Amino acid sequence: MSIVALSTRGKSKANNNTNKLKQMKSFIALATLSALSATPAMAGPYVNTEINSGWNGSDYGGSVTDLHVGYEGSAGAASYYLQGGPAIVSVDGEDANTELSGKVGGSFAATEAVSVYGEISFITTDNDNNNYGTKAGLKWAF
Repeated sequence: MSIVALSTRGKSKANNNTNKLKQMKSFIALATLSALSATPAMAGPYVNTEINSGWNGSDYGGSVTDLHVGYEGSAGAASYYLQGGPAIVSVDGEDANTELSGKVGGSFAATEAVSVYGEISFITTDNDNNNYGTKAGLKWAF
C-alpha cells in the first residue's frame, strides 16, 4: 500500500458501500468455490492480520490494517494463496475508513536453493479508481 493510495479520497459513499458489499460477496463466493474445488496436499484456510504503515522522512502518512481470511495450498514445487477481507485505512489526521482488499500469489522452487515468487493485490477506494499492486522476486537460500 502506497502513501498515494492512503490519501485517495472520494465523496459518493452510498454507491461505493453498495459496490463494496457486492465485491465482498463475490470474493466470498470465489474463495468458497476455490476451497471446495482444490484439494492439494498442504492446503487449508487461514486468517491473516497485517498492518502496513508509511512515512515520508519523519512525517507519518497513515496505516492500513488488513483483516483477511485466506486459503493456501501447494502442488509439487509450487505453492499459492488467495486472501481478502476488510482493510481499515487510517490516514494521519483523518477519520478511519473501511475498504475491501485482497491478494493472490504464489511461489515455485526453481532449484533447491532458488525460488521465484509473485503477488497481485488490490484495495478499493471511495472513488471509482481502485488501487492495484504487484510484487515479484527471487529468493536464494544458502
